[in-house]
Amino acid sequence: MSSHYDVLGVSPEATGEEIKKAYRKLARKLHPDVNPGEDVAEQFKAVTHAYEVLSDPQKRRVYDATGNENGTDNGYGGGYAGQGFAFQDIFDTFFGGGGGQGGPASRVRRGQDALISVRIDLKDAVFGVNKKLEVDTAVICPTCDGSCCRPGTHPERCDICGGSGQVQRAVRSILGQVMTTAPCGSCEGFGTVIKDPCNECSGQGRIRSRRSLTIKVPAGVATGTRIQLSGQGEAGPAGGPSGDLYVEIRVNNDSMFMREGDDLHATLSVPMTAAALGTELQLDTFDGAQDIDVKAGTQSGEVITLRGLGVTHLRGYGRGDLKVHLHVETPTKLDPAQEELLQQLAKLRGEQFTEGKLVASGGMFAKLRDKLGNL
Repeated sequence: MSSHYDVLGVSPEATGEEIKKAYRKLARKLHPDVNPGEDVAEQFKAVTHAYEVLSDPQKRRVYDATGNENGTDNGYGGGYAGQGFAFQDIFDTFFGGGGGQGGPASRVRRGQDALISVRIDLKDAVFGVNKKLEVDTAVICPTCDGSCCRPGTHPERCDICGGSGQVQRAVRSILGQVMTTAPCGSCEGFGTVIKDPCNECSGQGRIRSRRSLTIKVPAGVATGTRIQLSGQGEAGPAGGPSGDLYVEIRVNNDSMFMREGDDLHATLSVPMTAAALGTELQLDTFDGAQDIDVKAGTQSGEVITLRGLGVTHLRGYGRGDLKVHLHVETPTKLDPAQEELLQQLAKLRGEQFTEGKLVASGGMFAKLRDKLGNL
């Protein structure tokens, strides 16, 4: 004899939810009204009894341990009204979960949300920008205005269900003679039929179309920021309300500036002589040209901070900073005159030459060497 698990087509490790789903699927398939016949009816009883046992935790433990449940020897008795057997499951199976109390379904439904991506420059992320978009989406049919019908016509009440969207019929079941309720097959549960659908939208009430819209991208956005536009998504079937449109921002890399949080970073090259003597340079920023004061003796890697010239804070006031990283350029090629001048400078600074090459001085090891030489 097949086990209850075999009858339901589940494993002994199946969860309660998996057992319930398997039962509902088989109950619909083996219902006497769908598949009349004595063999099918017996299978239906077996499926229902198996569910009665396995849906009850206590009965299931006994069954797993002994192969029986409460000493019934796996018969079809045992009382369908026993503890753990949910009559609601039967009503959900036969009556569609509503016990036949629901009215006709509505053709009108909300449209789906849509997601598109838009690219902006870093400057636009700093200050914000109005961006024009082209969106390919579903819009209300201009011919029928969402009614789904050819102009001048309208949906007609279904003759089969009388406009209720549901049909009832008496069937034999384990509970005896019961009335089952199901969506009307003629009108698909809507209660009305469209005998003359709109030619442009084929009775859907919406069509695909490209439309333009302008969005305001706020200052401070970053890659991955999403802007929600309520009611700008796909139009719903039969003139239903539109879903929402989500615009995901992608910020292009900039050739001059790099963003880190709400701060901007830039690298400014300074000639060696200018770094030694000091100078004033100009840097073109998103706020226009800015004077950069390079003090005498500036070293490569030093940072000059320009307050409030970074990215606007997205959720607050003010802006980040612009950090200018100085890079001191050392000449790689010198002509004889330049080389002679640098050698003269080195001698004036007390730097030593050996065989025409400058001898490095300073540092911990050089100082240690000098001390040892004086001993």
